[in-house]
Amino acid sequence: MTRPPTVAQRRLIDTADPVTGRLRGTQAQLTALVKRGLAFRHPRPPHDHFLTPEGHRVRQGITQAPEAAGAPETPAPTGVFAARVGGEEDAPQAGPARRREVHSAWQGLLELRRMTNPGGDVDRPCGWERTHLVRAAALALEAAGRPPAGPEGGGYRVRETPQPEAVAVHEPDGDALRACAATLEAAGWQVSEHREPRTGSRYLLASPRRA
Repeated sequence: MTRPPTVAQRRLIDTADPVTGRLRGTQAQLTALVKRGLAFRHPRPPHDHFLTPEGHRVRQGITQAPEAAGAPETPAPTGVFAARVGGEEDAPQAGPARRREVHSAWQGLLELRRMTNPGGDVDRPCGWERTHLVRAAALALEAAGRPPAGPEGGGYRVRETPQPEAVAVHEPDGDALRACAATLEAAGWQVSEHREPRTGSRYLLASPRRA
């Protein structure tokens, strides 16, 4: 989790289009949201700005900002969503609230696909996912109910790789690893299974599908 948005940023998020997540504000305001991972700039003219999955999640958990003039900017009661990549020391607590957060983020990502993919295709990853590979793959797994690993023990772990546009997914249980592969394929990723040459353990390489 990262620090919450400021009151001014929350106001901007709150006024985004309720369906598309399209934002309106000054260039400086929009740029600040992009830097925080809450918005992205559409690559095609007129280069509008839209909420990212994290931005959608923040909007759904938003509280009304103080209206009094000169009110100090205080942190929101909730931080920015981050998908579980597995193995975190300070992982968010599992439960209904977490499931709602994950569901909201996944729905935001599907809307992002619809807005940015040619023809509104929601069955394959979008540009944001290609620049946030680990987070995107982890979100697909967590949204499908796959259990992430704790600091120790079983569960999936999504990690960067030296290969362009590819992440590695580790899961010690063979059946669970194959379930992770099926989940990612259903989410529009190309998946192949490999074996570590030194340990013999199996893992997945996953890349966003282009067509």
